[in-house]
Amino acid sequence: MEKRKGIKALKDEDENNNWWWLVCRGTAASFLSISVFAILVRVAVSIHPYSGAGKPPKYGDFEAQRHWMEITLNLPASEWYRNSTTNDLSYWGLDYPPLTAYQSYFHALILRNFHPDSVSLYTSRGHESYLGKLLMRWTVLSSDMLIFFPAVFYFVIAYYFATQSGRKSDVAWHIAMILLNPCLILIDHGHFQYNCISLGLIVGAAAAILSSKDLLACFLFSLALNHKQLSAYVAPAFFSYLLGKCLKCRNPLFEVLKLGLVVIGTFALVWLPYLQSANSFLEVLSRLAPFERGIYEDYVANFWCTSSVLIKWKILFTIPSLKLLSFVATISASLPSMVQQIWAPSKQGFLYGLLNASLSFYMFSYQVHEKSILLPLLPASFLAIEEPFLFKWMMHYALLSMFPLLCRDELILPYISLSALFILLYHAPGGRQDTSDRCFPASLKSFMIGFLVLCSLILHVVYLAVRPPEKYPFLFEAMIMLLCFSQFVFVAGYTNIKQWKLSKDSTLENKEKKYL
Repeated sequence: MEKRKGIKALKDEDENNNWWWLVCRGTAASFLSISVFAILVRVAVSIHPYSGAGKPPKYGDFEAQRHWMEITLNLPASEWYRNSTTNDLSYWGLDYPPLTAYQSYFHALILRNFHPDSVSLYTSRGHESYLGKLLMRWTVLSSDMLIFFPAVFYFVIAYYFATQSGRKSDVAWHIAMILLNPCLILIDHGHFQYNCISLGLIVGAAAAILSSKDLLACFLFSLALNHKQLSAYVAPAFFSYLLGKCLKCRNPLFEVLKLGLVVIGTFALVWLPYLQSANSFLEVLSRLAPFERGIYEDYVANFWCTSSVLIKWKILFTIPSLKLLSFVATISASLPSMVQQIWAPSKQGFLYGLLNASLSFYMFSYQVHEKSILLPLLPASFLAIEEPFLFKWMMHYALLSMFPLLCRDELILPYISLSALFILLYHAPGGRQDTSDRCFPASLKSFMIGFLVLCSLILHVVYLAVRPPEKYPFLFEAMIMLLCFSQFVFVAGYTNIKQWKLSKDSTLENKEKKYL
């Protein structure tokens, strides 16, 4: 009887909010409706400029992706990563794992059928015809629809089955928060990249973890690693959760062996063309770790770039020393989260672990750039229901951290539009409300939030309207970087503490059950 009353109350609660019209026909229908809107938003952003548009001689990321299609289509696989007269690696040489190369080849086949000039060897460099740009944009959109969107649907089903949430309106709101992530849309459909593929595989792997399909999770995450090496940002979370789970089984060695075979088998399959000789394998491997580029790029909001205001890392230390320093710092920052999951693995703890691991890599790993913030932002969106304020705060400063990059790409209008759309959807009536933090008085918390938001808004205006001093041409980028880094440190500290509290809560629950 009480259960029926609870279900009725949840239903009445859903019917009394503005999301009910979207979810009354079920999760699949609401997902489809939001997906159509998300696709239209992506199309609207794609009509704006892209990275390096009309800027010879090297253009930008758009040309890099097109050039990889040109190379993979016209040269044998053995020469894709090799410097030669037909493949000048100094001109956007392929520097992602083999799965990206296969994706480029597949997209090149499509472009060749409709517009051969856009992928012809040598003569297509800097190709920017209208049809060529249209086809390139279509390859990103189709990748998004075929990989990222289904993965999000799988995640939502797995998440709400695992948590057994009762409010259907939460499902629609959560779908909107993940699919309409302004940072991902701006980078993939504005700046121009294919992050939707690797991130979609990570989403699928996380959903498999929540569904207790660990072998599938290993397979999908191995594919993500083989598409973009930046997927390693979340590797500690997968490793620690699966290891902790295996150690609690009757035969842990056998469980670890099963998972290991799936990982090795997947890597072997993807790398097969390059396993013929040690030289071929090492050629590819050397391209995946561009240490010569330096420990960070541009003004990224991580530890190395922020502290370089005081410590000139690139001048004082050699590349080998910096590699060692960044490795130790990254592992040290990831370790608390990993230990917690090995000791007390849980699905909720795994989601926090994803965020903590990715933030550790973003803040301390080698060769980080602005777009890397997409990795921590993804698990933050997973936790949007449990941590709505944290997700909103993270999104706000992730957008700000990429603002100088997007200004260079002339994407200010879509930046403002998507930021406004996110705020409107986040605060839509019936959506998830911010949870209050009892550690701080409400007035103090409101003042701090208002002050920080005001600072970020002022920085936006100053960056656009004021010319920096000649002596400090990157002063405003540095200010943006310092503000964003301070907030990412706050998020990392909070989520690490929250993850460890989960294990304490579960211990208390187990004790209560014993007494009962």
